[in-house]
Amino acid sequence: MRRPRAAALEARELIEERSEERLERTRLEAYLRGRLEGAEGPLSVRQFGGGQANLTYLLTFGGNEFVLRRPPLGPLPPGAHDMAREYRVLSRLYRAYALAPRALHLCEDPGVIGAPFVIEERRHGFVIREDLPPEYAGNPELNRRIGFALVDALAQLHRVDPSAVGLDTLGRPEGFLLRQLEGWTRRWHAALDLPEQEAAERAAAAAILWLEKHLPPSAASSLVHNDYRLDNLLLASEDPGRVVAVLDWDMGTRGDPLCDLGYLLNYWLEPEDDPFWRRILPMPTWREGFPSRKEATRRYAENTGFDLRALSWYRVFAAFKLAVIIQQIYIRYRRGQTRDRRFADFGEMVEALARKAAMLANAAPLF
Repeated sequence: MRRPRAAALEARELIEERSEERLERTRLEAYLRGRLEGAEGPLSVRQFGGGQANLTYLLTFGGNEFVLRRPPLGPLPPGAHDMAREYRVLSRLYRAYALAPRALHLCEDPGVIGAPFVIEERRHGFVIREDLPPEYAGNPELNRRIGFALVDALAQLHRVDPSAVGLDTLGRPEGFLLRQLEGWTRRWHAALDLPEQEAAERAAAAAILWLEKHLPPSAASSLVHNDYRLDNLLLASEDPGRVVAVLDWDMGTRGDPLCDLGYLLNYWLEPEDDPFWRRILPMPTWREGFPSRKEATRRYAENTGFDLRALSWYRVFAAFKLAVIIQQIYIRYRRGQTRDRRFADFGEMVEALARKAAMLANAAPLF
């Protein structure tokens, strides 16, 4: 039985379903009965309130709990929010990577709830988003453990042999960086059609030019999460220094592992960084005790042995990629495809991230 503090932390993750994001329960329940082991008894649904893209729900059949993940509402960029990819990864990866929740069922029929979805096992824990929960605030020693646990879980993923879990045909590592740059550049142009975003477009154009000019050869190949950060980790409610699960695998593939490291470092804020970044990149590593970016990078290098001399490229690319991701959300809001007011000021964030990408291109190397 979970202790009261643990139960309280986990309860904060759940909300009643948002009105426009409610699941069609009748069809869903009829579909899952007989297809999902444990789908017995009355169905109840609650929504995990965090996250800004894929929609995630807790399904309870009697005493059995499952997690349902589906893409966001509205039209989606090609290849984005790929539930079949998430199922492929998580139906196998758990065998060698204990932090991967096991995927139990994939439904690709949009007639059931309006979109493809995947059912996964429930892991218990909580997510750190904008800041540490009050129960664990003011503990520098714990913060240091959380920071290193975040790095160690990534290094552990990058040491998994894809062939050991049947994922050796996932993705195409050859030419990975060039395809990533070309793909995210195409997504940027496809999502940018607002005249007031000229400044963001100019900054992004400078970053793209630098990335094209300094494209490095990939030094290694591994499984890649592609959206690795603190709020995609589930931490143990009784000991946040222990990772329970790594979440959100719809972009998982094989490729250059330093893309994951660069993306994580983009979120890794330090106390002297501009406070505005805390709003855009809500990962509270600026709190006392968390390792610095250099310490985190050194820890990763020690755990993997990878060559990090080209790390600056990956940091610039990460800032640009995140600008594209947020722009894709923002344009959906501006087009009325989602009415979530959390996205109303995302245009300002997009511009700031594009500027950050251009700024990092001229910054001193971190490693």
